[in-house]
Amino acid sequence: MPIRTVVWNEFLHERENEAVRSIYPEGIHRTIAEALAEDPAIEVGTATLEEPEHGLSQARLDRTDVLVWWGHKAHGRVSDEIVDRVQQRVNEGMGLLVLHSGHFSKVFKRLMGTPCSLRWREAGERERLWVINPSHPIAQGVDRAIELPHSEMYGEPFLVPEPLETVFVSWFEGGEVFRSGLTYQRGAGRIFYFEPGHETYPIYHDAAIRTVLRNAVRWAHNPAAPWKGVAEAPNVPVEEARERIVKKGLSLHEAGEEGFR
Repeated sequence: MPIRTVVWNEFLHERENEAVRSIYPEGIHRTIAEALAEDPAIEVGTATLEEPEHGLSQARLDRTDVLVWWGHKAHGRVSDEIVDRVQQRVNEGMGLLVLHSGHFSKVFKRLMGTPCSLRWREAGERERLWVINPSHPIAQGVDRAIELPHSEMYGEPFLVPEPLETVFVSWFEGGEVFRSGLTYQRGAGRIFYFEPGHETYPIYHDAAIRTVLRNAVRWAHNPAAPWKGVAEAPNVPVEEARERIVKKGLSLHEAGEEGFR
């Protein structure tokens, strides 16, 4: 069964800025989707901010194995209801790839529980992404480093939780370094944050970057059935205990009461 993937993008810069449009005439999401479609195991579609429900209806998210998220200038326009849906689906087992300035997206900050802030500079400087975990599935088929001639600098400190794994660390021409490929797990869902992808440079046309994206979709895919009850907190009555017990002491709650949330 294919890995059902949706690439989400604001699709604003490409329509409003000629420089970005010249690099991604049909949108960043289309370019990323084309890269993913080079893997026959990935079935890919797209969604954008201004579609109804941002293109992420509950039915569509329920059919999605991996969601790829690119955002920059309109994080605040993303509906909290949609953020709730995405967070729930990640907890249920949907994979999530957060790209470049998606570090400030509502959904990534919600899942990380931190400001996700960093230092930055837009100067078209050279970036070298060092592979520091060459045995990781996301790094397969990639050389010791990926060289990008022009990139936006992202620099430490990056205020995110300590990751499960650090796959890439970037060095920039101006001297800064950045943890540019990080993995997390929330509930049953795997998350990969990948830094390169500034819209005024043709980064998503780079063959090595495209390899990383395909690898990351495969890595983030959880083939298990969604854990639909992941957010529930059910009361277990005394009579349903696996071992026979006798209730002792006082209680705040009546039998069968839902409890406080």
